[in-house]
Amino acid sequence: MNKKLTIIALILGLPIITICLFSSANHTGKRTTVSIRGEQFYINNEITYKDRYWKGNKIEGLLFNSRMVLGIFDDLNPLTRENFKYPDTGKWDPERNTNEFIEAMPDWKAKGLLAFTLNLQGGSPLGYGNHGWINSTFDSVGNLRKDYTNRLEKILNKADELEMVVILGYFYFGQDEQLKDEQAVINAVDNITNWILEKGYKNILIEINNECDILYDHNILQPERVTELFERVRKISSGKLLVSTSFSGNKVPSQNVIESADFILIHGNSVENPNDIKKLVEKVRSSEAYTPKPILFNEDDHFDFDKEDYNLLFAIKSYTSWGFFDYRHDGEGFESGYQSVPVDWKISSERKKSFFNKLYEITRKN
Repeated sequence: MNKKLTIIALILGLPIITICLFSSANHTGKRTTVSIRGEQFYINNEITYKDRYWKGNKIEGLLFNSRMVLGIFDDLNPLTRENFKYPDTGKWDPERNTNEFIEAMPDWKAKGLLAFTLNLQGGSPLGYGNHGWINSTFDSVGNLRKDYTNRLEKILNKADELEMVVILGYFYFGQDEQLKDEQAVINAVDNITNWILEKGYKNILIEINNECDILYDHNILQPERVTELFERVRKISSGKLLVSTSFSGNKVPSQNVIESADFILIHGNSVENPNDIKKLVEKVRSSEAYTPKPILFNEDDHFDFDKEDYNLLFAIKSYTSWGFFDYRHDGEGFESGYQSVPVDWKISSERKKSFFNKLYEITRKN
């Protein structure tokens, strides 16, 4: 404890423990770091899931994650905003959404989740599809919207406190058209990257855009040129920030992305046969452009965790990190899905429970 604070406490007759607790509650310095060594992830310079094996498969060095991209969601279109109202209040509330996200984070971590994907332009709030809503941290020329960054900061601070990693997506193909031109995209990259550095966050993996091979309006966000934005982030951050991009389900990233990315992001959507997960990983590793670096699924909507074979299992057998993607299916209640607004961020539905229970089994210490 600071000597001056101790003296003041004694003079005022206050219990010293009260001053200590107040001081530690202020989130000043950022402490959590993520780094990569070869094909393995490290948090605070310690390998993830240290010494952990599961059914003979090495777990240490992996980064299990979940797609939670709508943690700072809002709809700026008054014509569609009413679609996302909470069942108990009849209103949509972006601050409630973020606050309930933060409240749920310790429970995710307790089950073994070390990372989640959050996107500055979200994802489809219906699971799949885009229908007119406007959800973007960036305005039309790439400036940051303060209400969005305020919500983002709350989540990043909590992740830092919990020693969790955030896979932070910058752009989403359903919203990149909100940026009027290529210069606006570049401005957005510069502005958010500088914001991250100014805030001091070191627990972030950057995903420039979700599924860069789908429907992006701006050429610089498409596979042939997206690596230009990798280099831009590296230059601004002096190489401190790790960066990649993802491709659509069951697709091998392009050679230029495999070569340039700090880690490889792939998606398991459309992979119906779990053995094809292994084949997809093998194709990445056999690429002439590949050098040892982590391979990470950060989106897969296949579950079946109680069966003999399932996508998560084959990712582990391939020594590859895996990410849970869950949305509310037709006829399901509010508790279902992490990518359906309004979101119940708790581990509430049977599908969520099945994932987190399996994750706990896989990752718990021997």
